[in-house]
Amino acid sequence: MTVDLGANPHGVLGAHAAEDGVVVRALRPEAQAVRVQPAGIEAELKDPAGLWEALLPKARLPLEYELEVEYPDGNTFTVRDPYSFLPTLGELDLHLAMEGRHEHLYERLGAHVRELDGVLGTAFAVWAPNARSVSVVGDFNSWDGRLHPMRSLGTSGIWELFVPGVDQGTKYKFEIRTQNGRLRLKADPVAFHTEVPPANASVVWDAKHVWRDEEWLERRAASDPLRGPLSIYEVHLGSWRRNPLDGNRPLSYRELADELADYVSDLGFTHVELLPVMEHPFSGSWGYQVTGYYAPTSRFGTPDDFRDLVDRLHQRGIGVILDWVPAHFPRDDWALATFDGTHLYEHADPRRGAHPDWGTLVFNLGRTEVRNFLLANALYWLREHHADGIRVDAVASMLYLDYSRKAGEWVPNMFGGNEDLDSVSFLKELNEVLHGRQAGIVSAAEESTAWPGVSRPTYLGGLGFGFKWNMGWMHDTLLYFQKDPVYRRYHHHTLTFSLMYAFSENFVLPLSHDEVVHGKRSLLDKMPGDRWQKFANLRSLYAYMWAHPGKKLLFMGGELGEWEEWNAEGSLHWNLLEYAEHEGIQALVRDLNRAYRATPALWELDFDAAGFRWLEANDTANNVLAFARLAEGDARPLVCVLNLSPVPRDDYRVGMPLCCRWREVLNTDSAFYGGSGVGNLGGVEAEAVPWVPE
Repeated sequence: MTVDLGANPHGVLGAHAAEDGVVVRALRPEAQAVRVQPAGIEAELKDPAGLWEALLPKARLPLEYELEVEYPDGNTFTVRDPYSFLPTLGELDLHLAMEGRHEHLYERLGAHVRELDGVLGTAFAVWAPNARSVSVVGDFNSWDGRLHPMRSLGTSGIWELFVPGVDQGTKYKFEIRTQNGRLRLKADPVAFHTEVPPANASVVWDAKHVWRDEEWLERRAASDPLRGPLSIYEVHLGSWRRNPLDGNRPLSYRELADELADYVSDLGFTHVELLPVMEHPFSGSWGYQVTGYYAPTSRFGTPDDFRDLVDRLHQRGIGVILDWVPAHFPRDDWALATFDGTHLYEHADPRRGAHPDWGTLVFNLGRTEVRNFLLANALYWLREHHADGIRVDAVASMLYLDYSRKAGEWVPNMFGGNEDLDSVSFLKELNEVLHGRQAGIVSAAEESTAWPGVSRPTYLGGLGFGFKWNMGWMHDTLLYFQKDPVYRRYHHHTLTFSLMYAFSENFVLPLSHDEVVHGKRSLLDKMPGDRWQKFANLRSLYAYMWAHPGKKLLFMGGELGEWEEWNAEGSLHWNLLEYAEHEGIQALVRDLNRAYRATPALWELDFDAAGFRWLEANDTANNVLAFARLAEGDARPLVCVLNLSPVPRDDYRVGMPLCCRWREVLNTDSAFYGGSGVGNLGGVEAEAVPWVPE
């Protein structure tokens, strides 16, 4: 006789009614004896593979009992029988999961510490519809897949088992037997915690953090990010600051909670945006090749430690935006790839399922369960970790079937086009659900093409994002500022062109991590000229960015005036602040943020052409730009005048929107910022003379 429990181990194991009482069966390979307690009934070995059976005369169901298992080495264990418990997922859970509408899917799948029938343990559940059988293995059963086979919950494809005695901190995986008989050891796709990479087991985690950010969440729910100041400090947690006294290790979540919150608050940013914190095996991916979509990376601490970081930032009035990667995932055999022996999460056709640029796999967003996995994941970070929004990575790669593919390497959609209709539908649903469930949150798309309506409502045909990164502005602006001033007259309208489309989307102006790596040089080192000119150009760039319509994003280190490219394996060069020019750059960013937040004209009408007016757009000979920013019903506009050449312009005249006295809010050439001190003595007097620019 061979023990093959298949998809229904509970049909054989556990307690079952018999003619003379109750029969209890247990699968305990290599055991020497098994007794059913407290009845003290000795079980009989029915199969050499370890199937034991005991008859309890005159007993009735339901039956409370324990198994006393004795092994040849003398060890004896008493355990509650996992096969004596009812399923931990109900019919409604299964129905919603099959329809792809289970927004709390993470509360059912994965590993959850709970008490059933007065017994403490962990409920395990995993989606693997094409598996022949699934077992949960871990520290609690010596990683022996014979001991805890799971039951299949019908056509849902979900396998489930409650294991008594398993508590927080226990490492585990799922052992999946495919239809061809191959065994695959897989990490839990919905694990809340993991081992520290390169180890990759999932870890049972029961969150204990007590939140203290109620006031922040109330303010957020009543806010409108489109009509408020939004200045984002982009951070890679592993390289922001390291501890040189402890092996130069990265700071932990709790250490960051102290230092990052103080620093960002001092500089005046409204939000931090964290490069992906979801678990990833390869640190060189910066988090963009995710294997643990529901687990904050264990490199810096536990999930509760990460919650504490978010909580502390909120208590200091700082929002937290998370980079989120639904476009692709890595091929690691222990993770999502061919999860149950089939192309479950990814497309089977390599023309859709394999990403040519990154060597990764592409989610099959035409599958309802995969959409549900990702949709619930986005909600999970907003609900369970109190994130204030997501920035969706690589949206362009999701929208186009021929993205980075040559002719013959992609499959047209049903209409013969190159649009990925599944991805379009998913992104629309994602934004509808997020904004419908979590008021005041941010959703931003990194989308580098001219796809129309990325940040327009879905009812108007848009994708529904709140914001879109303005990659065109970034490219044109850096192209201009890298030119020697003597040549800038020939590229003047590279800067003015952004106002041709500035109000077509809700834009974020990004000077992100992508612009300071892979040979692109740091922002400071991109600037032309000698040392003094490089700093002066960088200060002008920042002033132009903060004055330009659109929300702001600056990658860490930009405020220090880094000379070197970003190194994800090192730390920012904080010693630069010992030098006046670098300290001046930091002071400028601080004052730009303060002026920005205090001036409604700089953000209230960011996405309305009525909030912008050119004063001087065509002075190519002098490399001068001038424009006004306006608030709704505000009689006090803000004027930005940019001299983008190293030559002082004495007696330069600009037509101002109003007459009388104008106060100088900020001058990037101030000696306080490392400049030459040429300014306007605190303000200018506008004459009541009509002005027509030449």
